[in-house]
Amino acid sequence: MGFVVTGAAGFIGFHVARRLLAHGERVIGLDNVNDYYSVKLKRDRLAALVTDKNFIFREVDIADNAALMEAVAGGGFRRIIHLAAQAGVRYGIDNPHVYAQSNLVGHLNMLELARRTDRCEAMIYASSSSVYGGNTKMPFSEEDRVDTPISLYAATKKADEVMSHAYAHLFGTPLIGLRFFTVYGPWGRPDMALWLFTKAILAGEPIKVFNHGRMKRDFTYIDDIVSGITAIALDPTKAAVHGNHRIYNIGHNRPEDLMHMIAVLEEALDKKAEMQMLPLQPGDVPESYADIAAIQRDYGFVPKTPISRGIPAFVDWYKSYHGTP
Repeated sequence: MGFVVTGAAGFIGFHVARRLLAHGERVIGLDNVNDYYSVKLKRDRLAALVTDKNFIFREVDIADNAALMEAVAGGGFRRIIHLAAQAGVRYGIDNPHVYAQSNLVGHLNMLELARRTDRCEAMIYASSSSVYGGNTKMPFSEEDRVDTPISLYAATKKADEVMSHAYAHLFGTPLIGLRFFTVYGPWGRPDMALWLFTKAILAGEPIKVFNHGRMKRDFTYIDDIVSGITAIALDPTKAAVHGNHRIYNIGHNRPEDLMHMIAVLEEALDKKAEMQMLPLQPGDVPESYADIAAIQRDYGFVPKTPISRGIPAFVDWYKSYHGTP
């Protein structure tokens, strides 16, 4: 039917595009391939996609509206999966304007694209569990108030949700936001804990353990995330019955202690970690935990991969990708 996938060179976008291609769908992938992290990794992901005749890649910054419109002109797409964004909580402390351009201007441009494309049936977009800020009620529910973000990244994601609600109300385009909870797995991001820990442990260097290890995360394996995204993308009408704007949590629904995650990683690497215990970092939260009842009800979403299987799968990929014995 034809999909636009933004952030196609990114971690989740790459996996989503690959799954859609496996379903025989046509995909227009968009990405600006910036240097926030390894450009080589992004190019390697793209290299795994461009061999499929149904994949078209356009290198474009979605914050450049004219370039965006030119990149998708005549593409014949019917649905959008908008995953491009400036990620990372701590990066926003020193680089705020990047977040405004990518996450606010870029999101607005994608809303306009969805609105002004006659055949566009729906847009699924990436939000984040970060919008819950310092909420202490667990698990986090879509019904919870999220008007007290504690990082600029979270504030931009909350703003994306609010803009989407307004556009859905004004123009009727079905818009579906997904609040991701700590996604990990093969081809993951080098700025996230699992990659950083793996790299440091293999190099015999200490790992930075924030909040002195008193952290919990709802680690969600990439294959489970992609199954949820594609289920919605292939049939967005189930969400539409709840109104033109719908938000879902998408997580594992099982928070893991950070120290347990490190223990599982040590076992997968067969090597102990040297730990540098540090205080909680600005913008971080000590715990995240997804209530996934809504996405289970509407799409039968059931995460299947515990960290006992997901972390070794990442380690196997990491060693293979880097040629590490």
